[in-house]
Amino acid sequence: MSESMRSILLVDGNREAREGLAVMLRKHIGCVVLETPGPAEAIEILVEQEISLVITDLFAPKQAGIELLKQIRSQHPQVAVIVSVPYGDRDSVVEALRRGAIFYIHSPYDFEEAVIATARALEHHELLVHQQKRSPKISKNDGFQGIIGQASKMRDLFRNLEKVAEDGESNVLIHGESGTGKELVARATHALSPRKGKNFVPVNCAAIPDELLESELFGYVKGAFTGANQSKMGRIQYADGGTLFLDEIGDMKPSLQAKLLRVIQEREFEPVGGVKPVSVNVRIVAATHRDLEAGVAEGRFREDLFYRLSVVPLHIPPLRERTDDIPVLIEKFVQVFNRGRKNGLKGFAPNAIAALLEYQWPGNVRELENLVQRMSILFAGEVVTASDLPEKYQRTGDIQVKEEPVVSTEVTSDEAPGTENFDFNALVSDFEDRLILKALTKTGGNKKEAAKLLNLKRTTLIEKIKKKQLEGSVPPESLP
Repeated sequence: MSESMRSILLVDGNREAREGLAVMLRKHIGCVVLETPGPAEAIEILVEQEISLVITDLFAPKQAGIELLKQIRSQHPQVAVIVSVPYGDRDSVVEALRRGAIFYIHSPYDFEEAVIATARALEHHELLVHQQKRSPKISKNDGFQGIIGQASKMRDLFRNLEKVAEDGESNVLIHGESGTGKELVARATHALSPRKGKNFVPVNCAAIPDELLESELFGYVKGAFTGANQSKMGRIQYADGGTLFLDEIGDMKPSLQAKLLRVIQEREFEPVGGVKPVSVNVRIVAATHRDLEAGVAEGRFREDLFYRLSVVPLHIPPLRERTDDIPVLIEKFVQVFNRGRKNGLKGFAPNAIAALLEYQWPGNVRELENLVQRMSILFAGEVVTASDLPEKYQRTGDIQVKEEPVVSTEVTSDEAPGTENFDFNALVSDFEDRLILKALTKTGGNKKEAAKLLNLKRTTLIEKIKKKQLEGSVPPESLP
């Protein structure tokens, strides 16, 4: 069993066949199996969840499964894929293997064949992950356990993290704004701890609906509710001996907070619909961007749970407080996104770097990574200058910068155009409002499609809409 949670996403429009295969895989492979009826839903899950293997139907005659395979290969290359094809359909087999599938199985499913192929595919996935760890993407400036950072605040974080990890028992609460890398810190805590040989199991409490989160965490017994035809192991039990990472713990409802408290205090829990306690030894690493102390004062978060979780608090500084790391991060991302491309991005000019150093980075490192990826597509084979950056990143003052390139020896220097004095933050916010509304209007109010246009997660877009109170600005007929 690998150090991280082995999880399978089963994509098949035939509910009966899908559920039957899921039962067999849970029984014989011993892993988490997520199910979805179609490729569109699968893509959302791949963004939100950590998936090891996808088993998908081709969805003939449209071959939507092939399109799903293409997206997985380009956006999630570490995920292994098995396709199911009808007996005798040799052309589909060849096409699927050419597109990146590592195995194929026949449909209707032969359960024995499927179990064997799944076990082999998971071994392939684990070997790939192991090789990536042995051969890191970037040969220098890798920071600490893959976390890039040379600023003093990051060095302090690394020192504290190392001490916390060695303990192996105390629960940890990671606080940081969205996009700062809370899961990276959680994974480093696990990797450096005595529990590293067991599972690291991540759960995003904000991404899973409340009515499903309980069964995901605690599992359920057969007959617990309509559709529970087989018992299912929860993620807490799967993390036994290892680390359970609860991201965005501040979004967990009070009833689940009480059940989680019992896991911490008693080291046991009861699955949904069960009456027999299940013992478990798990370290909990929780993370949030919310102020949990304020949540305790307002009665939204249990005080006893807060103190149980925050035995050792870790704070990740936002990117705007460690701007010295921006050139290093850009260098890393440029190298990552240039890999495999014949005509890669040549770098960022000094005036572009200067502009990015002035920006406030509300989306933190994730936003910077997104920007570099966008620039690597739009300016392949070129140097990004300040005028090439999206409007909100262009600097507001005339700062003198050196003519030498900052992140690449091939970079040339351009002077950034001067600007008049204006309220930068207000203009950025207004531009963001107009961009969101334009995307929503173009997609008829479909937030999922709008998020794709904006290159955002759906949950991030919804959060922005609520925060900016934009719902009333969208034409009523275009709302979902």
